[in-house]
Amino acid sequence: MDILDSILLGIVQGLTEFLPVSSSGHLEIGKALLGDDSIPEDSLIFTVVLHFATALSTLIVFRKDIVQILSQLLKLEWNEDTQFIFKIIISIIPAGIIGLIFEKELESLFGNNISFVGAMLIVTALLLFLADRTKPTTKKVGFCDAFIIGVSQAVAMLPGVSRSGATISTSVLLRNDKSKAARFSFLMVIPLIFGKIGKDIISGDLSYDAANFGSLSAGFLAAFLAGLFACTLMIKLVKNSKLKYFAYYCLVVGVLALIITL
Repeated sequence: MDILDSILLGIVQGLTEFLPVSSSGHLEIGKALLGDDSIPEDSLIFTVVLHFATALSTLIVFRKDIVQILSQLLKLEWNEDTQFIFKIIISIIPAGIIGLIFEKELESLFGNNISFVGAMLIVTALLLFLADRTKPTTKKVGFCDAFIIGVSQAVAMLPGVSRSGATISTSVLLRNDKSKAARFSFLMVIPLIFGKIGKDIISGDLSYDAANFGSLSAGFLAAFLAGLFACTLMIKLVKNSKLKYFAYYCLVVGVLALIITL
């Protein structure tokens, strides 16, 4: 993989990790249009590097929140920040269980299944439309909310369903404050990303070639910078009820995907 390809893939990963348009869905559509089954990942190590870059960008954007939460946790008190950590743990349970038990079944849904992707993009558009029309509140994410949002994250493992779109929309539809919904959505994915990275490392399937250092570095930097931009942008868009624009986009792409399969 050359450096230009690495940069382009890094930008796509960084943007689609946070923007509610479904990176997996776009990847499947791209394979169908280009007739190329080699698009997804050039190597497992490259995928791990890009995921680490987007996780790091999330840590940077929410660095103050994370430092405050961890500092309060050390006090061993049942305060708001400690409760927030337990809510995050609750939220990752559904995706963790589904991912471990149905890994092969989920993988079988990928592979030029464009009609399914199109239908799921339309579902994503509907969720975004509904969330965008909700009235502002000041409600915080509760423990029950955390589990329901976690279920939506598990559903987002399907190609065509946006993870950020599904989790933010679900949280907003549960009448949670929009800014808090975005914050929770982005922080809840960090443990899953690092968990997946750890699983890939332990599996022993990672193979590093020093000749690819330039490409890996370029992809990492591109994904990191794109992630910083997209994460910051999404927080503002959710707060200002701008999700409808992504809903329009997902609806158009979903319909076109269905038309392609006819």
